[in-house]
Amino acid sequence: MSASASSDSQVNAGPGRIGDARTRQHVSVVGTVGAAGTVTVGGSPAYRCVLSDGTGQLDLVFLGHRTVGGLTAGKRCRVAGVVTTRCGRLTIWNPRYEIWPDEEIRPDVERAADGVEAAGHFRIYLGVAAGVGKTIAMLGEGHRRRDRGADVVVAFAESHGRPLTEARMTGLEAIPRLTVEYHGTRFEEMDTQAVLRRRPAVALVDELAHTNVPGSGRHSQRWQDVLELLDAGIDVITTVNVQHLESIADAVERITRVRVGERVPDWMIRRADQIELIDSSPEQLRRRMLHGNIYPAEQIPGALTHFFRTENLAALRELALRFLAGEAGEELTAAERIMVGVNTALGTDAIIRRAARMAARIKAKVEIVHVTDGDMSRDDRLASLRQVASDVGATWHQVEAEDPVSALIDFARTGQITQIVVGSSQRRRWQELASGGSIVMRVTRLAGRAGIDVHIVAQHEPTTP
Repeated sequence: MSASASSDSQVNAGPGRIGDARTRQHVSVVGTVGAAGTVTVGGSPAYRCVLSDGTGQLDLVFLGHRTVGGLTAGKRCRVAGVVTTRCGRLTIWNPRYEIWPDEEIRPDVERAADGVEAAGHFRIYLGVAAGVGKTIAMLGEGHRRRDRGADVVVAFAESHGRPLTEARMTGLEAIPRLTVEYHGTRFEEMDTQAVLRRRPAVALVDELAHTNVPGSGRHSQRWQDVLELLDAGIDVITTVNVQHLESIADAVERITRVRVGERVPDWMIRRADQIELIDSSPEQLRRRMLHGNIYPAEQIPGALTHFFRTENLAALRELALRFLAGEAGEELTAAERIMVGVNTALGTDAIIRRAARMAARIKAKVEIVHVTDGDMSRDDRLASLRQVASDVGATWHQVEAEDPVSALIDFARTGQITQIVVGSSQRRRWQELASGGSIVMRVTRLAGRAGIDVHIVAQHEPTTP
């Protein structure tokens, strides 16, 4: 038998049908390899082959391999592993497999799956941001499993100098770190090969999104090291922050204006047997920051005024909850926020309703912003617009400023707005030139620089009966 890993935990079910397979299931199926070849996944080479059994197809993907001995087109084999979805197709990553001679396989084979063993179980503590307590939770679970008799090691855990985290490491066996010199500086990395030689039942691996120092091992990313441990039948408990998820990272960059360089493929997260959210309110996180429990003192002011702003933390929390609810990838539009810039011109109520319909399609929040220079002579008209905003479920904001365009863009930036809706200009061309340009065009130009989409809606005066 050829196999990619071994474990004390076996697949108990006999061979099933690919057509009955569902995501996140442990399955054992028998079929014939069709197309096979090398692909690229997350910047790394992978060997992909398609297994068919007459009821459906299943992609087998071996990350880090350009070929897998024996798994070629036309071969019959039995595979076992956890089913996920990649590009809309059922997929097993680095499955257990057994190649059989053709004469040993029949379409109605009912052999037990003895010898075809599952990869290690995978648990993730997903954090809203740094400092929520992911590492503490991971170490706490390690203590619980050790107390129940499991063979647990700390493969890598980062305390960041936090006394509470260091205290939780006490009593757990730690694998010595690998020291690597790079460009004249010494770094410490997880010694993946040492963990494999030690072969514990459970490995605690902090910071799944970490980028390895060149020369520290065969993989450039820690999540690839974790795959190797799982394939060896080792249970892995790990941590990661929501901003590092591939489908979420771009949204986080727009929200926080902070580049997210380290990313983990969504399929890697979805492969987990269990994902537990480590949550904290924005206010509590900011208090922990102020008390010096997250970053060193010199980094606290910058963190509180940038990434750790209350609005940013609230948005990150929403993204994490929606990911866990299964609304990742293209469905993350639920985290969108639409701002509508309004004035007292006739037809503005129709723009609010139009924006509300747009928001309903993508489950977005709507913020109505009226910029005033202090003249409240049209209070009656504003009252009507505020009622419309309330009726469609939008939130009304009154901003006093001399320059409405700057005020709208400032609100959009601080309010995590992703789309702006404005009515088309009703002024004549000579009026726009005399006043320094169209308000709509200025909004479009400045919003574009801020990475915010702008929708210009035709503004029509209501018809009279």
